[in-house]
Amino acid sequence: MLLERILVIIPVLNEEHTITNVIKSLHCYGLTKIMVVDNGSTDKSVEKSINAGAKVMLEPIAGYGRACWRGIQNTPLNCDWILFCDGDGSDDLKQLPKFLEATNKYDLILGNRRATKIGRSAMTPVQNFGNKLATFLIGLGWGYWYQDLGPLRLIRKSSLERIRMRDRGFGWTVEMQARAIECGLKISEIPVGYRRRQGGRSKISGTIKGSFQAGTIILATLGKLYLKRLWKMIKLQRNINKLRKPRQI
Repeated sequence: MLLERILVIIPVLNEEHTITNVIKSLHCYGLTKIMVVDNGSTDKSVEKSINAGAKVMLEPIAGYGRACWRGIQNTPLNCDWILFCDGDGSDDLKQLPKFLEATNKYDLILGNRRATKIGRSAMTPVQNFGNKLATFLIGLGWGYWYQDLGPLRLIRKSSLERIRMRDRGFGWTVEMQARAIECGLKISEIPVGYRRRQGGRSKISGTIKGSFQAGTIILATLGKLYLKRLWKMIKLQRNINKLRKPRQI
């Protein structure tokens, strides 16, 4: 059964007021393999996650991508899919049945918050601007025009292994989406609702400093990925030119 082969990974940092409801909501959709990765909480996030029925891993080194990576390293052998979602209650999980249905055709299914009016209105100006800029740059560099960089995403485990994620911070989502194009994954974006975070404080868009740091990291990640891709294309063209060069007798 598909539901039994999905591992849910939830990076958490001080989400004691919301994590219980998030886990209960996932249970309502039949998802029982839930791993909360605590990224240094000082509240009762760990205790409430355990009480709600989730397995908890600890990742003391700060970083959204690092927390996600810790969860991936502890994926059960019988899991073929990984669902990432936030623990702050902002993700609207009502469209999860459509995510599950899409697994028949796609390798990476993304929640598109910007495709719904409620999603766009709940996103902060910083989030809206950052998403527009990042997806625009991906479109220019890779030729695939995403609409969002949302946290709610379902990916085939084997596809994630092919991507070989390197980022351990705020560049995690943008690296996954750029590399998914390079790896030729079948991608789908599904319109989803979104809410302003129900508790805690945003580590990215909650402060000017956090927003600037996240934006800088995302742009730097895209730059590195594009330069690496460009270099591969140059090497490939050189090899082609060598093969085309006539041999001298």
